Amino acid sequence: MSLDSVRDFFATHAPDLSIIELDTSTATVALAAEAHGVEPGRIAKTLGLRIGEREVLLVARGDARLDNRKLKAAFGSKAKMLDGERVQALTSHPVGGVCPFGLATPLQVYCDTSLKAFDEVLPAAGAIHSAVRLSPLRMAELVKAEWVDVCQEVS
Repeated sequence: MSLDSVRDFFATHAPDLSIIELDTSTATVALAAEAHGVEPGRIAKTLGLRIGEREVLLVARGDARLDNRKLKAAFGSKAKMLDGERVQALTSHPVGGVCPFGLATPLQVYCDTSLKAFDEVLPAAGAIHSAVRLSPLRMAELVKAEWVDVCQEVS
């Protein structure tokens, strides 16, 4: 159902975008980068976080790491990773296919500025073998994301 909710989202909001479905798993950044023939940074990973009482999604470049100091400065509180079960309940997407599109529950989405290093990124599309290619700016616009700087510098 998750892949279907992403298909429905794109049919309504971005009919020009096509979901890429592969026969191989793209459930991790490394697998996705290899399968799509791109560097790991271009894989846009979506993380579920609890910040205070709020649950949110953060999309960052695949090779980025969260910076706890920056997270606290940006959100005014510590952030805690949500477990996979909770993320799937909120999004309808399985771990490895989590993306900010076609969510089961309306969630605030944030995009880390680390994504802006690329003209095109590949977030998952609701399944562990799917993705979509689009610019980070378009992705943020489609999901009404706010830009934040919460990841460590990638060297």
